[in-house]
Amino acid sequence: MDLQRLRCRKGKCLVLGIICCLLFIIVLSLYPLQDLSACSIPSPAVDLSVLCKEAKRKCTFNNNEDSSLKHANPPDQVIPPAEGEAPSELDKEGQPPHKMALIVPYRDRLEELLQFAPYMHKYLKDKHIAHQIYVINQVDNYRFNRASLINVGFLESRSDCDYIAMHDVDLLPRNPTLNYGYPEEGPFHVASPEYHPKYNYSKFVGGILLMNKDNFIRVNGMSNRYWGWGREDDELYVRLLKARLQIRRPTGLETGRKDTFLHNHNAMRTRDNKRFFNQTRLTSRLDRETGVSTVKYSVDHRVNLVIDGAPVTMLNVRLKCDLEKTKWCLKKEDHDKLYRSAANFIINN
Repeated sequence: MDLQRLRCRKGKCLVLGIICCLLFIIVLSLYPLQDLSACSIPSPAVDLSVLCKEAKRKCTFNNNEDSSLKHANPPDQVIPPAEGEAPSELDKEGQPPHKMALIVPYRDRLEELLQFAPYMHKYLKDKHIAHQIYVINQVDNYRFNRASLINVGFLESRSDCDYIAMHDVDLLPRNPTLNYGYPEEGPFHVASPEYHPKYNYSKFVGGILLMNKDNFIRVNGMSNRYWGWGREDDELYVRLLKARLQIRRPTGLETGRKDTFLHNHNAMRTRDNKRFFNQTRLTSRLDRETGVSTVKYSVDHRVNLVIDGAPVTMLNVRLKCDLEKTKWCLKKEDHDKLYRSAANFIINN
Protein backbone atom coordinates (compact mmCIF):
# COMPACT_ATOMS: atom_id res chain seq x y z
CA MET A 1 0.00 0.00 0.00
CA ASP A 2 2.82 2.42 0.88
CA LEU A 3 4.49 1.65 -2.43
CA GLN A 4 1.29 2.46 -4.31
CA ARG A 5 0.93 5.76 -2.43
CA LEU A 6 4.55 6.64 -3.23
CA ARG A 7 4.01 5.96 -6.91
CA CYS A 8 0.85 8.04 -6.84
CA ARG A 9 2.68 10.96 -5.24
CA LYS A 10 5.47 10.73 -7.80
CA GLY A 11 2.91 10.74 -10.61
CA LYS A 12 1.15 13.79 -9.20
CA CYS A 13 4.47 15.62 -8.81
CA LEU A 14 5.37 14.83 -12.40
CA VAL A 15 2.03 16.12 -13.70
CA LEU A 16 2.30 19.20 -11.49
CA GLY A 17 5.83 19.85 -12.78
CA ILE A 18 4.70 19.59 -16.40
CA ILE A 19 1.81 22.00 -15.74
CA CYS A 20 4.19 24.51 -14.12
CA CYS A 21 6.57 24.33 -17.10
CA LEU A 22 3.70 24.93 -19.53
CA LEU A 23 2.46 27.89 -17.49
CA PHE A 24 5.99 29.31 -17.42
CA ILE A 25 6.26 29.08 -21.21
CA ILE A 26 2.85 30.72 -21.70
CA VAL A 27 3.73 33.58 -19.36
CA LEU A 28 7.08 34.05 -21.11
CA SER A 29 5.33 34.43 -24.46
CA LEU A 30 2.81 36.93 -23.05
CA TYR A 31 5.01 38.90 -20.68
CA PRO A 32 5.62 42.51 -21.80
CA LEU A 33 9.32 42.52 -22.59
CA GLN A 34 9.90 46.07 -23.76
CA ASP A 35 11.29 46.93 -20.33
CA LEU A 36 14.23 44.66 -21.03
CA SER A 37 15.71 47.02 -23.59
CA ALA A 38 18.53 47.57 -21.15
CA CYS A 39 19.92 44.35 -22.58
CA SER A 40 21.23 46.49 -25.40
CA ILE A 41 24.68 47.46 -24.20
CA PRO A 42 26.88 49.60 -26.44
CA SER A 43 29.99 47.96 -27.78
CA PRO A 44 33.24 49.47 -26.51
CA ALA A 45 34.55 52.30 -28.62
CA VAL A 46 37.15 51.37 -31.20
CA ASP A 47 40.18 53.58 -31.72
CA LEU A 48 40.20 53.63 -35.52
CA SER A 49 43.41 55.60 -35.70
CA VAL A 50 45.33 52.87 -33.87
CA LEU A 51 43.81 50.15 -36.02
CA CYS A 52 44.63 52.05 -39.20
CA LYS A 53 48.27 52.33 -38.10
CA GLU A 54 48.42 48.62 -37.37
CA ALA A 55 47.04 47.88 -40.83
CA LYS A 56 49.51 50.36 -42.38
CA ARG A 57 46.69 52.44 -43.88
CA LYS A 58 46.56 56.22 -44.12
CA CYS A 59 43.38 57.42 -42.41
CA THR A 60 42.13 60.86 -41.48
CA PHE A 61 39.12 61.57 -39.29
CA ASN A 62 36.53 64.28 -38.81
CA ASN A 63 34.10 63.46 -36.01
CA ASN A 64 30.71 65.17 -36.04
CA GLU A 65 28.14 64.54 -33.33
CA ASP A 66 24.78 66.20 -33.70
CA SER A 67 21.57 65.46 -31.84
CA SER A 68 19.68 66.23 -35.05
CA LEU A 69 21.07 62.99 -36.44
CA LYS A 70 19.07 60.90 -34.00
CA HIS A 71 15.94 59.21 -35.36
CA ALA A 72 13.09 57.13 -34.06
CA ASN A 73 10.74 56.60 -36.97
CA PRO A 74 7.13 55.88 -35.94
CA PRO A 75 5.36 52.78 -37.32
CA ASP A 76 3.62 53.14 -40.70
CA GLN A 77 5.49 56.35 -41.45
CA VAL A 78 5.03 57.57 -45.01
CA ILE A 79 8.41 58.72 -46.29
CA PRO A 80 8.13 62.19 -47.87
CA PRO A 81 10.55 63.44 -50.51
CA ALA A 82 13.79 64.52 -48.89
CA GLU A 83 15.02 68.08 -49.20
CA GLY A 84 17.93 68.68 -51.53
CA GLU A 85 17.47 65.48 -53.54
CA ALA A 86 19.90 64.75 -56.34
CA PRO A 87 18.88 66.55 -59.57
CA SER A 88 17.60 64.56 -62.53
CA GLU A 89 19.58 66.65 -64.99
CA LEU A 90 23.08 68.12 -65.09
CA ASP A 91 23.44 70.96 -62.64
CA LYS A 92 25.18 74.27 -63.30
CA GLU A 93 28.57 72.78 -62.47
CA GLY A 94 28.12 69.92 -64.94
CA GLN A 95 27.92 67.21 -62.29
CA PRO A 96 26.62 63.73 -63.23
CA PRO A 97 22.82 63.44 -63.19
CA HIS A 98 22.81 60.63 -60.60
CA LYS A 99 24.69 59.85 -57.42
CA MET A 100 24.95 56.48 -55.74
CA ALA A 101 24.96 55.79 -52.00
CA LEU A 102 27.19 52.78 -51.50
CA ILE A 103 25.64 51.34 -48.33
CA VAL A 104 27.78 48.91 -46.33
CA PRO A 105 26.07 47.19 -43.37
CA TYR A 106 28.92 46.74 -40.93
CA ARG A 107 30.12 45.38 -37.61
CA ASP A 108 33.66 44.39 -36.59
CA ARG A 109 35.08 43.98 -40.11
CA LEU A 110 37.84 46.58 -40.07
CA GLU A 111 40.35 44.55 -42.10
CA GLU A 112 37.82 44.13 -44.90
CA LEU A 113 36.75 47.78 -44.69
CA LEU A 114 40.30 49.08 -45.00
CA GLN A 115 40.64 47.13 -48.23
CA PHE A 116 37.10 47.75 -49.45
CA ALA A 117 36.91 51.56 -49.22
CA PRO A 118 39.96 52.55 -51.33
CA TYR A 119 39.33 49.73 -53.80
CA MET A 120 35.69 50.66 -54.40
CA HIS A 121 36.39 54.38 -54.50
CA LYS A 122 38.95 53.89 -57.27
CA TYR A 123 36.79 51.34 -59.08
CA LEU A 124 33.78 53.66 -59.20
CA LYS A 125 35.87 56.73 -59.92
CA ASP A 126 37.40 54.97 -62.95
CA LYS A 127 33.85 54.25 -64.15
CA HIS A 128 32.83 57.91 -63.59
CA ILE A 129 30.16 56.90 -61.06
CA ALA A 130 29.36 59.73 -58.65
CA HIS A 131 29.13 58.10 -55.23
CA GLN A 132 29.46 58.33 -51.48
CA ILE A 133 30.39 55.37 -49.27
CA TYR A 134 28.18 55.01 -46.18
CA VAL A 135 29.31 52.50 -43.57
CA ILE A 136 26.39 51.77 -41.25
CA ASN A 137 28.10 50.51 -38.10
CA GLN A 138 25.85 48.66 -35.63
CA VAL A 139 27.09 49.56 -32.12
CA ASP A 140 24.31 48.13 -29.94
CA ASN A 141 24.57 44.69 -28.37
CA TYR A 142 21.78 43.05 -30.33
CA ARG A 143 22.44 40.43 -32.99
CA PHE A 144 23.53 41.79 -36.37
CA ASN A 145 20.66 43.01 -38.56
CA ARG A 146 21.89 43.61 -42.10
CA ALA A 147 18.48 44.53 -43.50
CA SER A 148 17.73 47.17 -40.86
CA LEU A 149 21.15 48.72 -41.38
CA ILE A 150 20.44 49.00 -45.12
CA ASN A 151 17.12 50.69 -44.30
CA VAL A 152 19.01 53.14 -42.07
CA GLY A 153 21.57 53.77 -44.80
CA PHE A 154 18.82 54.58 -47.27
CA LEU A 155 17.18 57.10 -44.92
CA GLU A 156 20.48 58.75 -44.01
CA SER A 157 21.69 59.08 -47.61
CA ARG A 158 18.56 59.93 -49.57
CA SER A 159 18.99 63.70 -49.37
CA ASP A 160 22.30 63.42 -51.21
CA CYS A 161 21.87 60.36 -53.46
CA ASP A 162 19.13 59.11 -55.78
CA TYR A 163 20.00 55.42 -55.81
CA ILE A 164 21.67 52.91 -53.53
CA ALA A 165 23.99 49.96 -53.81
CA MET A 166 23.50 47.45 -50.99
CA HIS A 167 27.05 46.15 -50.84
CA ASP A 168 28.69 43.48 -48.68
CA VAL A 169 32.04 44.64 -47.33
CA ASP A 170 33.71 41.33 -48.23
CA LEU A 171 32.75 41.31 -51.92
CA LEU A 172 34.88 43.22 -54.44
CA PRO A 173 34.18 43.50 -58.19
CA ARG A 174 37.13 42.40 -60.33
CA ASN A 175 35.54 42.74 -63.76
CA PRO A 176 35.74 46.40 -64.87
CA THR A 177 32.70 46.05 -67.15
CA LEU A 178 30.20 45.43 -64.33
CA ASN A 179 27.40 47.98 -64.38
CA TYR A 180 27.06 50.25 -61.32
CA GLY A 181 25.05 52.91 -63.14
CA TYR A 182 21.63 54.28 -62.23
CA PRO A 183 19.07 51.39 -62.27
CA GLU A 184 16.34 53.25 -64.08
CA GLU A 185 14.58 50.13 -65.41
CA GLY A 186 14.40 48.41 -62.02
CA PRO A 187 16.62 46.61 -59.50
CA PHE A 188 19.96 45.53 -60.91
CA HIS A 189 21.66 42.59 -59.20
CA VAL A 190 25.37 43.10 -59.82
CA ALA A 191 26.39 39.96 -57.88
CA SER A 192 24.38 37.67 -60.13
CA PRO A 193 24.24 33.99 -59.09
CA GLU A 194 25.79 33.23 -62.46
CA TYR A 195 28.96 35.04 -61.39
CA HIS A 196 28.94 35.10 -57.58
CA PRO A 197 31.82 32.95 -56.22
CA LYS A 198 29.64 31.22 -53.60
CA TYR A 199 25.87 31.57 -54.09
CA ASN A 200 24.29 30.39 -57.31
CA TYR A 201 20.60 29.74 -56.61
CA SER A 202 18.19 31.58 -58.90
CA LYS A 203 16.41 33.60 -56.18
CA PHE A 204 19.63 35.02 -54.74
CA VAL A 205 19.68 38.85 -54.73
CA GLY A 206 22.35 39.44 -52.08
CA GLY A 207 25.95 40.60 -52.24
CA ILE A 208 25.51 43.69 -54.43
CA LEU A 209 22.08 45.03 -55.44
CA LEU A 210 21.29 48.43 -56.99
CA MET A 211 17.90 50.09 -56.48
CA ASN A 212 16.64 53.59 -57.18
CA LYS A 213 14.80 55.44 -54.43
CA ASP A 214 11.34 55.03 -55.92
CA ASN A 215 11.67 51.26 -56.17
CA PHE A 216 13.09 50.93 -52.66
CA ILE A 217 10.20 52.92 -51.19
CA ARG A 218 7.72 50.98 -53.34
CA VAL A 219 8.64 47.69 -51.62
CA ASN A 220 9.07 49.43 -48.23
CA GLY A 221 12.75 48.54 -48.19
CA MET A 222 13.75 45.41 -46.31
CA SER A 223 12.18 43.53 -43.42
CA ASN A 224 13.46 44.42 -39.94
CA ARG A 225 12.75 40.95 -38.51
CA TYR A 226 15.96 39.26 -39.62
CA TRP A 227 18.33 39.31 -36.66
CA GLY A 228 21.35 37.09 -37.16
CA TRP A 229 22.77 35.93 -40.46
CA GLY A 230 20.84 35.06 -43.61
CA ARG A 231 17.44 34.96 -45.33
CA GLU A 232 16.76 38.72 -45.44
CA ASP A 233 17.73 38.78 -49.15
CA ASP A 234 15.34 35.93 -49.94
CA GLU A 235 12.54 37.93 -48.33
CA LEU A 236 13.49 40.97 -50.40
CA TYR A 237 13.31 38.81 -53.54
CA VAL A 238 9.66 38.04 -52.73
CA ARG A 239 8.94 41.74 -52.11
CA LEU A 240 10.33 42.60 -55.53
CA LEU A 241 8.20 39.93 -57.20
CA LYS A 242 5.06 41.08 -55.37
CA ALA A 243 5.74 44.65 -56.55
CA ARG A 244 6.22 43.33 -60.11
CA LEU A 245 9.72 44.74 -60.30
CA GLN A 246 11.86 42.85 -62.77
CA ILE A 247 15.33 41.99 -61.49
CA ARG A 248 18.00 42.54 -64.12
CA ARG A 249 21.46 40.97 -63.98
CA PRO A 250 24.72 41.20 -65.93
CA THR A 251 25.03 38.89 -68.91
CA GLY A 252 27.70 38.00 -71.41
CA LEU A 253 30.69 38.71 -69.17
CA GLU A 254 34.05 37.30 -70.23
CA THR A 255 34.72 36.31 -66.61
CA GLY A 256 33.10 33.56 -64.56
CA ARG A 257 32.39 32.62 -60.96
CA LYS A 258 36.09 32.40 -60.11
CA ASP A 259 37.26 35.77 -61.38
CA THR A 260 34.30 38.20 -61.57
CA PHE A 261 34.42 38.96 -57.84
CA LEU A 262 36.83 38.60 -54.95
CA HIS A 263 35.10 37.14 -51.90
CA ASN A 264 37.26 38.51 -49.10
CA HIS A 265 35.57 36.67 -46.23
CA ASN A 266 37.68 35.41 -43.33
CA ALA A 267 36.79 31.73 -42.97
CA MET A 268 37.75 31.85 -39.27
CA ARG A 269 34.79 34.12 -38.53
CA THR A 270 31.65 32.18 -37.70
CA ARG A 271 28.24 33.28 -38.93
CA ASP A 272 25.44 33.85 -36.45
CA ASN A 273 22.88 31.58 -38.13
CA LYS A 274 21.16 30.28 -34.98
CA ARG A 275 17.36 30.33 -34.79
CA PHE A 276 15.80 31.14 -31.39
CA PHE A 277 12.26 31.17 -29.99
CA ASN A 278 9.72 31.29 -32.85
CA GLN A 279 12.16 32.92 -35.28
CA THR A 280 12.01 30.15 -37.90
CA ARG A 281 8.23 30.19 -38.11
CA LEU A 282 7.81 33.97 -38.23
CA THR A 283 10.61 34.57 -40.74
CA SER A 284 9.38 31.85 -43.09
CA ARG A 285 6.44 34.02 -44.21
CA LEU A 286 6.37 37.37 -46.01
CA ASP A 287 6.72 40.29 -43.62
CA ARG A 288 3.94 42.74 -44.48
CA GLU A 289 4.45 44.90 -41.39
CA THR A 290 8.04 46.14 -41.17
CA GLY A 291 10.40 47.89 -43.54
CA VAL A 292 12.19 51.16 -44.17
CA SER A 293 9.11 53.07 -42.96
CA THR A 294 9.16 51.36 -39.54
CA VAL A 295 12.85 50.91 -38.73
CA LYS A 296 13.66 52.30 -35.26
CA TYR A 297 17.17 53.53 -34.56
CA SER A 298 19.34 56.35 -33.33
CA VAL A 299 22.65 57.64 -34.67
CA ASP A 300 25.20 58.09 -31.89
CA HIS A 301 27.51 60.09 -34.08
CA ARG A 302 28.80 60.50 -37.60
CA VAL A 303 32.47 59.98 -38.45
CA ASN A 304 33.94 61.22 -41.72
CA LEU A 305 36.97 59.14 -42.67
CA VAL A 306 39.46 59.23 -45.50
CA ILE A 307 41.06 55.81 -45.97
CA ASP A 308 43.94 55.80 -48.46
CA GLY A 309 42.29 58.69 -50.29
CA ALA A 310 38.76 57.25 -50.17
CA PRO A 311 36.16 59.43 -48.35
CA VAL A 312 33.87 57.38 -46.12
CA THR A 313 30.93 58.40 -43.95
CA MET A 314 30.57 56.07 -40.96
CA LEU A 315 27.38 56.23 -38.91
CA ASN A 316 27.44 54.59 -35.49
CA VAL A 317 23.89 53.27 -35.27
CA ARG A 318 21.95 51.86 -32.36
CA LEU A 319 19.02 49.74 -33.56
CA LYS A 320 15.84 49.36 -31.52
CA CYS A 321 14.27 45.94 -31.00
CA ASP A 322 10.65 45.17 -30.16
CA LEU A 323 11.20 42.31 -27.73
CA GLU A 324 7.53 41.38 -27.75
CA LYS A 325 7.62 40.64 -31.48
CA THR A 326 11.24 39.64 -32.14
CA LYS A 327 12.81 38.20 -28.99
CA TRP A 328 15.47 36.61 -31.18
CA CYS A 329 17.22 39.97 -31.55
CA LEU A 330 18.92 39.10 -28.25
CA LYS A 331 22.17 37.20 -28.24
CA LYS A 332 22.18 33.76 -26.66
CA GLU A 333 23.91 35.00 -23.51
CA ASP A 334 21.08 37.49 -22.89
CA HIS A 335 18.27 34.92 -23.00
CA ASP A 336 18.54 34.15 -19.29
CA LYS A 337 17.36 37.74 -18.63
CA LEU A 338 14.08 36.87 -20.31
CA TYR A 339 13.63 33.76 -18.18
CA ARG A 340 14.47 35.59 -14.95
CA SER A 341 12.05 38.40 -15.79
CA ALA A 342 9.28 35.91 -16.59
CA ALA A 343 9.98 34.03 -13.33
CA ASN A 344 9.77 37.28 -11.35
CA PHE A 345 6.52 38.08 -13.09
CA ILE A 346 5.07 34.71 -11.99
CA ILE A 347 6.29 35.15 -8.40
CA ASN A 348 4.95 38.70 -8.07
CA ASN A 349 1.59 37.93 -9.63
